[in-house]
Amino acid sequence: MEAVRILESELRELIRRRDIDPQREPESMRRLISDATTDYESRAMKGSLPALKDPSETQRWLFDLLAGFGPLQPLLDDPSVEEFWLNAPDAVYCARSGRSELTGIVLTEQQVRDTVEMMLKSSGRRLDLSTPFVDASLPDGSRLHVAIPDITRRHWAVNVRKFIARANRLDDLVRGGSLTVQAAKFLDAAVSSGMNILVSGATQAGKTTMLNCLAASIGPRERVITVEEIFELQLPVRDVVGMQCRQPNLEGHGEIPLRRLVKEALRMRPDRLIIGEVREAESLDMLVALNSGLAGMCTIHANSASDALTKLCTLPLLAGENISRNFVVPTVATCIDVVVHCARDRQGRRQVEEILTVGSRVEDGVIETSTLFRRDSEGQLVVNQAASLEMPQLERHGIDILDLVGDR
Repeated sequence: MEAVRILESELRELIRRRDIDPQREPESMRRLISDATTDYESRAMKGSLPALKDPSETQRWLFDLLAGFGPLQPLLDDPSVEEFWLNAPDAVYCARSGRSELTGIVLTEQQVRDTVEMMLKSSGRRLDLSTPFVDASLPDGSRLHVAIPDITRRHWAVNVRKFIARANRLDDLVRGGSLTVQAAKFLDAAVSSGMNILVSGATQAGKTTMLNCLAASIGPRERVITVEEIFELQLPVRDVVGMQCRQPNLEGHGEIPLRRLVKEALRMRPDRLIIGEVREAESLDMLVALNSGLAGMCTIHANSASDALTKLCTLPLLAGENISRNFVVPTVATCIDVVVHCARDRQGRRQVEEILTVGSRVEDGVIETSTLFRRDSEGQLVVNQAASLEMPQLERHGIDILDLVGDR
């Protein structure tokens, strides 16, 4: 290990002298590490320097340390790892296929701090006692969340959620067993005809993946504007502009919240507005935008499709005392057309549990809804025989709902 530390020190000095940015110049780093390792081995054979036990493994380790994120880099490189998190320097967990497991990685407190600092380097976001939480995107699109003491009890809590695009279109979800052919045809037609879709589910249920797949059905001539807290969406759309929120600066100024982004998006000639997730008062701005004839989609955390609608009727009330439920509920009824609820089963498989169609009528403060697809007792996503098939948007586009869902 002494040999590796000596070589690491020499490489850091070379990086400083040659003014190399390791993360932005990975190929230069690989060449530098290879040349430095060869030179070190030559000197070790002739002098008193300790020999390297495994030069190729040493080169990989040094590249991860200097150009990557150190001991955590293998988790980022492993395509089977969906997410990993640190509860403590010696408690590093990862999730594969929806199941968590304890890894053998052990860091020091200083390594955790240094790694987080490196992760935040390209994001422009900061972490200190005044802002003990941070959300940021890593260069590969993974999402980073960190919380530090005294918010946490003792150790830094670090979570990295990777976006592994195993599905890019609705057909991919059909092949993966998340959707049936009938449900995919219906959702494709719903997006093509401009229906507004709400995707609901718990954390890691596949909401973002579903949103990306739905976006693949957007017409090629449509302009899409996306707004997110941090960049996560990777839409297969040609004409798209993505915007993310911004933290306040050290003086407390310059913050750009999601509500501001929704308003700015309306000035950018969108045909579609896609909001990564609604959590708070930005839901009101989204409803106002969708009520102006703009087509859109978004995600929301909820336990079921009906709970998602109920939550969407409640969140706009956070915008101020002048916002009443008598305004919000009818607006939700006229804005939202379809709710797609995603879930993850005990085996970690992600699938669509329910597809709910939303009517425009409200009785006693309750929105009229109809479950079009649902999971039966055998776990199959089937058409609900009692579902309402009144869908004016599809009819206006010459689409027969019976052609999509088949003979019931």
